[in-house]
This record gives sequence, C-alpha cells and structure tokens, in this order.
Amino acid sequence: MDVIALVGPSGTGKSHRAIQVANEHKADAIIDDGILIKDGHIVAGESAKTEKSKIMAVRRAIFVLPGHAEEVREAIQKIQPHRILIIGTSENMVHKIAKTLKLPSIQLIVRIEDIASGQDIERARYHRLKEGKHIIPVPTIELKPHFSGYLIDPLQTLFKKSRVRRRKLGEKSIVRPVFSYYGKLVIDDLVVRKIVEKIIRAKEFVKNVSRVNVKHLFKGDDDCGLQISCEVILSYGNHIPTLISQTQAKIREAVEYTTGMIVHSVDINVRALYVNR
Repeated sequence: MDVIALVGPSGTGKSHRAIQVANEHKADAIIDDGILIKDGHIVAGESAKTEKSKIMAVRRAIFVLPGHAEEVREAIQKIQPHRILIIGTSENMVHKIAKTLKLPSIQLIVRIEDIASGQDIERARYHRLKEGKHIIPVPTIELKPHFSGYLIDPLQTLFKKSRVRRRKLGEKSIVRPVFSYYGKLVIDDLVVRKIVEKIIRAKEFVKNVSRVNVKHLFKGDDDCGLQISCEVILSYGNHIPTLISQTQAKIREAVEYTTGMIVHSVDINVRALYVNR
C-alpha cells in the first residue's frame, strides 16, 4: 500500500481537486476531513463537517476522537487500497494522520500551489470565508445519511464560471457545516499554558512549574503548530528521563486533543531538584 498527500492552507480548494489528484496518481482511496472514501462512497469514519464546533471538527479531522482511528484502520485493512491520498492543511498534519492510522510513510506530497492558480485559490478562499462553503469529494446522495439538516448545494454554485464541461459533477458536493456560521475561532495562548500547568502540577514528583511558553510556527499567514516549553523543580529520587518523557507525551496529547492544534515539541527544563528532609 502506497500513501501520498495533498496539502495546502484551509479553504484553498484541496477537496475540490482531490479526485483529480487521486486519478492522476492512481490513488484508489482518499482520506479527507475524517472520512475514508473509496469509489465515491464513504467507507468509514465521520466527516469533520458534521461537528458543531471548530475545535471538534479539527479533532475529528486528525482522528483523535475515541474509536475514530480504529474504525478507519479496520476499514483500510478490509478494502486493501492500492494507494491512499491523504488531504491536510500541512505536511505535519498529513504525517500525523498517516502515523495515527498506522499507514506506511508518505511517499509523495503534492501542494495546492502546484496544481491551482493563485486566482483559483483566492476564489476558493472567498467562498470558504464569506459563505462558509466546504467541498466533500463524494456525491450528494452519498452525504444524505450523514448531513441531514445541512444545506447541500450543487457544485455548479461554486464553479459556475468554468467553461469546462464537468462530467463528474456528482462526485463532489458542497455543504455548510454548523461551525461555519460562528466566524473565526481564536484560542488564546493562556488556554494552552493552563493545560500545561494543570498536567504538570498534577504530578506528585513536581514541586513547581514556571515560565510556560507557547510559540507558534507560521508559514506565511498560516499557523502550522506549536512549540511548548517550561521549567520545573522536581523531587529528588526519581528517574528524571522517564518522568520527563511521560509528561511530554501527556502534554502533547492533552493540548492536541483539547485545542485541535498540532504540537511540534514539548521542552521541559529541570531547573532544580527538591530534597525532602
């Protein structure tokens, strides 16, 4: 089984071009926003577009919600696709999805800028930001059981200016998720710091935590994830490397699960050891 990926910032038209990329690279399955698609059918998973909040949508998209990854992994084993196309907003995201689903390493990454013009990308951004429209690369009839009550438009609404006759319009649909109506979501760094402090202070071997710092990694205007660092004072008599490693993993898991943001690194600096007398 081979794995390839299509990456680009949110709202730049990746899902619209997913079938095109899949056909060009002979991928017979697509993973997009939490669902596994095969031959125009949703085989497994649940679309992030069904979630009622942006945070839950991001969690769904990166398969961190309970049972979600397991369901999709089992379906992949059952259908045995030759090549899977993973769609994501960044390289880190698609690599994380591949790892979570226990797929082979990604062999090829296609960037949206390589297959779409600047004008096409700006038009896609407009429809996403101004109208809250999202594309899912499956027929509308396939979405009916999953999107009851959602506004589903024909694809011509978004791409009616195109002069190309589209014989496969039924393979894509436009939906308006509930979270699209709520505007832009901003998670303050204070939230992340509080999550880190709570996890660390709950450890019996930690006497104090300070200087919790949250740094954002940007690529252009897109936030590509976080780097977290802090200082701690530990009780003497514990195996420090083991404790630090376990705490780093716990912080990464909690921040990604709670906020939906990707955590690139968690650095914990042991400033001192406390000796009980």
